[in-house]
Amino acid sequence: MKELRIRVLAGVFVVAGVLSWAAARLWDSVGTLPSVPLAAPVVLALIAAILLATALSIRARLKAQRERVPGAKGVDPMMAARAVVFGQASALVAALVAGMYGGVGVFLLSHLDIPARRDQAIYAGASVVAGIAVIAAALFMERVCKLPEDEDDDHPGAATAA
Repeated sequence: MKELRIRVLAGVFVVAGVLSWAAARLWDSVGTLPSVPLAAPVVLALIAAILLATALSIRARLKAQRERVPGAKGVDPMMAARAVVFGQASALVAALVAGMYGGVGVFLLSHLDIPARRDQAIYAGASVVAGIAVIAAALFMERVCKLPEDEDDDHPGAATAA
């Protein structure tokens, strides 16, 4: 399984931000800009909390297994793989959603004198922060579930010498 690359996530964030900023400008000039829902940062924060709790649980179980604690419950490799896939998918979606709300938030910065637009800008900013929290939790999950590197990968001639 390939690791998440921060460059890819940053690229998704920036492209989504620029496109949503342009769409917000266009939409506002044609009609009324749709509002940023209050549920957006709440849902993203909930996903971040679930990812973090899962990563901490897996880390504790791996540590207990490594230290050979009696009665320690091991980690099923398929469960760890599913957790990593969930984290990677969540990070990609969070980068996209945070970029979209970030672009809308940047557009709304020019309209802070209107109370409703100010509230929308705050919700958009909170969504970006919560999206970054999802990405951080997903990267932590990936780091926790990463397998140790093979020593043969570092020394390609070692396998042929035997």
